[in-house]
Amino acid sequence: MFNYNIGYLLVIPAIIFTLIAQTRVKGTFNKYLKVPNTRGYTGAQVARDILDRNGLRDVRIETVGGYLSDHYDPRSHVLRLSPQVYDGNSIASISVAAHEAGHAIQHGVGYVPLNLRNTLAPIASFGAQAVWFLVFAGFALQMLALIDVGIVLYAAAVIFQIITLPVEFNASSRALEQLEINGFITANEVSPARSVLNAAALTYVAAMAVSVAQLIRLVLLRGRRD
Repeated sequence: MFNYNIGYLLVIPAIIFTLIAQTRVKGTFNKYLKVPNTRGYTGAQVARDILDRNGLRDVRIETVGGYLSDHYDPRSHVLRLSPQVYDGNSIASISVAAHEAGHAIQHGVGYVPLNLRNTLAPIASFGAQAVWFLVFAGFALQMLALIDVGIVLYAAAVIFQIITLPVEFNASSRALEQLEINGFITANEVSPARSVLNAAALTYVAAMAVSVAQLIRLVLLRGRRD
């Protein structure tokens, strides 16, 4: 029972941290979504310019539905931006667009953590979806091997989350550098752009914390069956 309680004591704070991080990123994004950038660039314009300047003319830019649904698809070489980012000329819009362009740059230069994350992605996705089915089946059938398989698969998902951190922080660093050196933002806009990028990165830290806490909880639950 003691180990079981420890599991919950780890998971609950991590979930609270995640909720705080999500609230912060939405609040920061919405705040600077109302602040136009001085030079009037849209997110699509900034992304296209950054990609072209870095020799990535083959990367297409498309709109995608949803809120904060922006992402770079390395399989099809497509950068997808939400309507608020694609057409928006706010500090938030160009910051998010530059961040996603940063991922395209990573892909173009063969950034090792990104390649490793992309390799782990299918296993991590399967592990995150299958873990509880395997764990519950293992307990129900008294088959510890099923629980062990579930834990191993979920561990892959945790490793994926850990590797995601340097990938996201590096993309944000590249984004801010591109925004500055290419003159997309003024000196006064550097701090707001950094705030948007940092808030987004915090959500990945929170996701990793939840994943690690859940893995520890699974291991503790497994230990109770020995």
